[in-house]
Amino acid sequence: MAKPKTKAKSSRKKTKKPQKKPQSSGFLKRLILKVGLLLIVVITVYVFYLDHVVRTQFEGKRWALPAHVFANPVELYQGLSLSAQQFESLLKDLHYQRTSTFTSGGQYYQSGSTFTVKTRSFKFFDDREVSKTVKIYFRSDHISAIQNVQTGKSEALLRLDPVRVGSFYPSHKEDRILIKLDDVPRTLIDGLISVEDRDFYQHYGVSIKSILRAVWANIKAGGVVQGGSTLTQQLIKNFYLTSERSLWRKIKEAMMALIIEFHYEKDEILEAYLNEVFVGQDGERSINGFGMASVFYFNKPLIELKPHQTALLVGLVKGPSYYDPRRHPERALKRRNLVLDEMTRFGVLPDEQRRIAKQFGVDISPFKQVKSSRFPAFLDLVKRQLSRDYKDEDLRSEGLNIFSTLDYNIQTTAEKLFKQKLEALNRQYGIEKNKLQGAMVITRREGGEIVAVIGDRNPLFSGFNRALDAIRPIGSLVKPAVYLTALSQPADYTLTTMIEDKAVSLKQRSGELWMPENYDKVEHGPVPLYEALSNSYNLATVRLGMALKVPNVKRTIEELGIRRPIKPYPSLLLGALRLSPLEVTQMYQTLAGEGFFTQLRSIQSVTSSDHIALQRYALSVRQVANPSAVYLVNTALQEVMTKGTGRSVYRQMPHYYKVAGKTGTTDELRDSWFAGFSGDYLAVVWLGRDDNRPSKLTGASGALQVWSSVMSTISKEPVELTKPQNVEYTWVDPLGYRANEFCEDAVQYPFIKGSEPTEYSPCVGAVNRTLERAGNWFDRLTNGM
Repeated sequence: MAKPKTKAKSSRKKTKKPQKKPQSSGFLKRLILKVGLLLIVVITVYVFYLDHVVRTQFEGKRWALPAHVFANPVELYQGLSLSAQQFESLLKDLHYQRTSTFTSGGQYYQSGSTFTVKTRSFKFFDDREVSKTVKIYFRSDHISAIQNVQTGKSEALLRLDPVRVGSFYPSHKEDRILIKLDDVPRTLIDGLISVEDRDFYQHYGVSIKSILRAVWANIKAGGVVQGGSTLTQQLIKNFYLTSERSLWRKIKEAMMALIIEFHYEKDEILEAYLNEVFVGQDGERSINGFGMASVFYFNKPLIELKPHQTALLVGLVKGPSYYDPRRHPERALKRRNLVLDEMTRFGVLPDEQRRIAKQFGVDISPFKQVKSSRFPAFLDLVKRQLSRDYKDEDLRSEGLNIFSTLDYNIQTTAEKLFKQKLEALNRQYGIEKNKLQGAMVITRREGGEIVAVIGDRNPLFSGFNRALDAIRPIGSLVKPAVYLTALSQPADYTLTTMIEDKAVSLKQRSGELWMPENYDKVEHGPVPLYEALSNSYNLATVRLGMALKVPNVKRTIEELGIRRPIKPYPSLLLGALRLSPLEVTQMYQTLAGEGFFTQLRSIQSVTSSDHIALQRYALSVRQVANPSAVYLVNTALQEVMTKGTGRSVYRQMPHYYKVAGKTGTTDELRDSWFAGFSGDYLAVVWLGRDDNRPSKLTGASGALQVWSSVMSTISKEPVELTKPQNVEYTWVDPLGYRANEFCEDAVQYPFIKGSEPTEYSPCVGAVNRTLERAGNWFDRLTNGM
């Protein structure tokens, strides 16, 4: 039986094959998952990296602090030679403000010849000087009394805070004074939070609420009165990031803000912000942190600021250049008043205080702290001497406080007179304008402390430092070493030993003859040794030096303190030795020190940024020459100034000063030198031209005139040479024979015991016979009575 059709048809029905799902959908999901996981890993790694960056810098050394160099502090006492005018000039240089009401240290008031001064406290190497209010009385250009206003008692010694003479800045030229949160006036913190970040103590680094509120406040005020970034974000931007403006940088800033908030307390973050924020520019120097801003704008420590002053600093955060109170006082005042209004609106400043604060002007100090250097030549010397103990990086980043030996009054006085004298010499001798150059170094005779350095005709010039780097032939300044070599042999040489001043010719290594001449082109024949030195006779000096042997003279020069290699050629005897003014000063310091070598010093001590004592540069003295022989040389150097080439000094200085010194002139008048000392100071002056052309000046007509001008002003003590026990004075006649006080033209000269002349002058016998006849006549007269 046949099956129904329908069944058959049904059995032939095709089944549909299942459709395959697209492969791309699964692949995309897996790709997204992998990319997501990779992104999570990358973000996690990056967050850990940012965490490391934030913590490393925040917990490590946060700032590179400049080193500051201070002058030797001024010490005031009864009897000090200082005029009222000089004292007021010093106070101005210290940036003391004249006022009738004292609110903080660094202020003074003058009434006639009496000053009332409120000093600043200052941490020195050895002690802290507290702030005092004193009355200082002046009479006849001297301090007559110092009285403590609080106690009514006299002050035996008053030490003022030292003048800051320069700084060594980091490569980025940022200047800051680190402060602790306890040193910050509450009004500054309140003002900062009111204007920059009201939710600082509530948010976690980023605040959407702050952004929205800032937008609304700015719309209402019609200007920018609030910022959207939190203080934490601002710190991150300044402390870690560049000034680039991009979305990625903002994201990075927000991430780092969250990280720093996670790790650190709010007060730690705030303190870092207060020290980091940029608040001004002074030439190349960047003013960072409110501690430095307070000094830069108000010349006061931050803790002493009033509300109107703290509000002005807060206002600068928005735009230090735009709101600069020195250049744009009206803008700064308007911005400050907005800050005061916001503080009152935020409830941290009573309305009455706000009204009082608004009555003040910008109230900034007319003074700015010094830039990199007030005295560039001296600061250059300080840096070189510090380089023996500190790396350059440390000098520019550790915030060292360097207490130098610079005497502010002497440095400024010397600069003024030096510049005036060079200009006068320029005109007097018809030298091309500004071509005459010079250098000067001044030290304390006792102790070898360098009190002043000048390295250019314009002392403020910070380029080539001639005091340290002008290596020039020293001419006759070498002669005291020749005569010291001789006088160290008392059995052979004394001040009255006769030496020949006559022509001499010496064959040089090149085969050429060296035939030196005297400056006056005259041969003087036999002359006493002291006369040869005082008149700077070249021929006598060469003959003496050759007899002593040049290597022995070389050794004496080295013993006096010269470390530069010296070639022992005969020309050395007349100054064919190239030295800097500083090296000459070291050499003459040993003579002024009566045979004792003292290393010249420009630094007294160094403390860390938090005033911990690090190093003291103590006085170091050792004997290098026979004091008796040095005494004889110094006696002859005094004759240089009374009878010889330096006698013009007494046109400006009193004769009783008995200064000792030596002129120096090189071939064709290229170099003019003078080195000499009074009772309290030693100074060396060099004048010449950088192009080595003739300067037209001898040592006497050039350098000595500068020396006299400066030393007659700063020196207060005459020379009193210390006579060694084995030195005695003996009468001698002009030919060097032993004489007595009755001989005509006889003078007394010092001799090392045993070296006195033994042969008597003919005048002694004549005098004795005359005295004998006079005695016999007297006897006959008395016997006949």
